[in-house]
Amino acid sequence: MRSALAATFLLTLMALGCSSATAQTTTVPAKAAGSANWTAPRTPDGHPNLEGFWTNAGVTPLERPKDLGSKEFYTAEEAAAHDKHELNDRTSWDRLGNQATVHYDMTQFGLDVSKVKVALSLRTSLIVGPEGRIPPLTEEARKRRAEQTVVRRGHEFDSAQDRPLQERCIVWGIEGPPMLPAAYNSNLEIVEGAGYVSILQEMIHDARMIPTDGRPHLPSNIRQWLGDSRGHWEGDTLVVDTTNFTNRTAFYGSTESLHVVERFRLIDPNTILYQFTVEDPATWTKPWSAELPLARIDGPIYEYACHEGNEGMPNTLSGARAAEAAAAQKGPK
Repeated sequence: MRSALAATFLLTLMALGCSSATAQTTTVPAKAAGSANWTAPRTPDGHPNLEGFWTNAGVTPLERPKDLGSKEFYTAEEAAAHDKHELNDRTSWDRLGNQATVHYDMTQFGLDVSKVKVALSLRTSLIVGPEGRIPPLTEEARKRRAEQTVVRRGHEFDSAQDRPLQERCIVWGIEGPPMLPAAYNSNLEIVEGAGYVSILQEMIHDARMIPTDGRPHLPSNIRQWLGDSRGHWEGDTLVVDTTNFTNRTAFYGSTESLHVVERFRLIDPNTILYQFTVEDPATWTKPWSAELPLARIDGPIYEYACHEGNEGMPNTLSGARAAEAAAAQKGPK
């Protein structure tokens, strides 16, 4: 497992062209806007050319730290101090958004946050607005979460089907839509064609095909892990509307009623401003929105090969069976 992770990290280093120098950064101002003297390149059909390799790696948390209150933006000086700490004074990533994750010592694998190209901003959180946090759960969602906890308790290791989707290499929760930075491999490739835009994620290596020819969404009885995306252009902004999620996608506890609207706008040669709004009346008391920059990187995207050489799943389940056998030998207390 460790050797597989190390190989993945080294491939990411190659993909990003990292060196021992401080991270290369792209800073997006508080009120991002394209330069008045710059015009976005166009595809043959006249739309802005979003093609290329991008990363959404960053150091801005999804939710605003509570001690910042309603402060939505740092000053330039405050942002510089925050970014210096996150980029240079830390040698590991032990969080994903605001959730605890497996702790990776990135220096051990030759990949720490200070070596990755990131896109910085003056935002104190990815979530926009005075609260800067995910809205409260509805009463229905709280009840649903409590019931799920009771059902799962003691059965977390019964079978592969009881393990998380990303552990089973089916889908990574932050792949999108909406797309959020991962703990590593936060890279993607955008390709445009006549009537389509494609987004290839490095994490678990999924490609999302987004029709832009005006066709309607799939029938409501057809559900997909990444939902059903339909795109259109509003001026120079690509707008992507996604519905038809499964009831197991569970973006921060969402249901199959999740609805996501994404916006992609090229604001300079090396930066896309990515914005999204999510809503699910069965989960949150109101919709919420976030924005983050995508920074251009050198390609290509390397195959994630999630299960190749990965002994994590059989080791996890065999360990659970061994623990059960040991408990059975001891007998009831």
